[in-house]
Parts: sequence; structure tokens; C-alpha cells
Amino acid sequence: MSRIPRLTDGFVRLGPDYRFEDQTDFQEIKDTFGFCTITVGSWVTPQEQRISANLVYDALADLAQILEVPPWAIGLNGTLNFAFGAGGQRGVQAHYEPSSRTLALAKNAGAGALAHEWWHAFDHHICKKLFTDSNALSFASSLWLQTPIANRHPFNLHLDKFFKLIFLDDTGDGPSEYFLNAKFLDSHYKQFYFSRPQELSARAFEACICNNPLIRNDFLVSGVNNSKLANQGGFPNSAHLSHLCEVIFTYFKVLGTALHHRSD
Repeated sequence: MSRIPRLTDGFVRLGPDYRFEDQTDFQEIKDTFGFCTITVGSWVTPQEQRISANLVYDALADLAQILEVPPWAIGLNGTLNFAFGAGGQRGVQAHYEPSSRTLALAKNAGAGALAHEWWHAFDHHICKKLFTDSNALSFASSLWLQTPIANRHPFNLHLDKFFKLIFLDDTGDGPSEYFLNAKFLDSHYKQFYFSRPQELSARAFEACICNNPLIRNDFLVSGVNNSKLANQGGFPNSAHLSHLCEVIFTYFKVLGTALHHRSD
């Protein structure tokens, strides 16, 4: 069997063996993780499908394990579509499209971006549960900067605190160091990207996932630790990250407990 370097090389994974080394496929991924649909591009060969299905399955299982939610919750109540090697944007390794609720990974370049893009999907999905004035394309992190959350459910207060930690300093009146660093990066690169609220929250989330001491999955998240972007302040510093992890993992833990009880 010939090797497919871009799908096989360099992906370090340390974590539980969910599949017991069995081969999986994208139909099993759809059923296990509760996706609405899964699309695999016509240019993805059968061999590439077998390799990528195992990588995607393990990454999503690791994500569910880290968040302490049921695997089927990853599909966001059956609303999230997943595409592999199809439906992406030219020159972009991974992408979330809110209009179609599709998380798309490029065949040869999507590795390491899954946690980041899943947060975009979650950020979009959860918006209507926090804000009454959201539209079909709104992200919760972006609206949070414009208006207080309307639904003060205890679950939502954890997200409220997460966003506050991302965007504001300890006084709650000024911008966080993380936000200011992102503004500097945008100025340096002459663009508006790093300081966009949904990108700040996605990088904060993927940094939290990458910080897990027991599970490492380079297909799920990479490019955080010791990266050029990290050295430029593009991710929260260690002290900031510790607080972010505490808040967001508390949120998902209580959510996961509620979902487990609901399914019993």
C-alpha cells in the first residue's frame, strides 16, 4: 500500500483507544457524533477515506472526552453538517460556513484545525440560546460585545464569564491583554482577522483543548504551543489560559451531565 504523507505524517496522538484499532468509516462518524449530514469529496480516494475516517473519529472522540460530553453532542443536536475534502474554501485549510451549518476540512491541509472550527460551529449554534436579537448568521462571541446576554440560565452564565475573560481585563472595564495583542497582530499584518471576536474565542478554545494534560491529538488541534503565533501573543498566556480552562470546562461538564441524564 502506497503512503499518503499529508494524511499520515506528523500526527502525534496520545489518548484512549476508542476503536480498539478497528477501521471506521464516515457513516459511523455521522452516527456516533450526531451529525446531520457528512459529505466526502469525490477526489478523496478509498484509501484516503479509510485513513482520514480513523483520524477524524479519534479527534472527535478526543474532543468529546476532553469536554466530558456524550459523543453525539458533538453534532450540536443534529444540526451540524461535516464535509471532508468537499465544500471548503480555496486556499483555506478548514472552514465553518454558518449559512449551511457546515464544518469543512480540506483533505490535505485541514489537520490541526478541527477544534478551532468546531468552536465556530458551537459559537454559532449557541447564539440563539443566549441572545433574543440574534440572526441566522450571528455568533455568540460577537454579539456578547454588543449586548448583555438575555437568557440568564446558569449554564449560560459560564459562557458569559468565558467571554468576559477573553475580551476584558481583570477590572472588567478595559480590553484584555489577549485582545490588545490580537489588535497589534492585525495592525502588523494590515488586516482585520485576529481581533475578530469569533476568532479570539476560537483560539482561546483550541488553546484550552491543547492544554489537556492527558490527551494530545495533533489532528484535532496543533500550532498552539511554541508556535510563531503563540510567541506573537496570538493565544492567551499561561495564567490567562488557566482561568479560561476552568470556566469553559466547567460549562461543558455541567452541560454533559445534563445531556447524559436526558438520554437515560
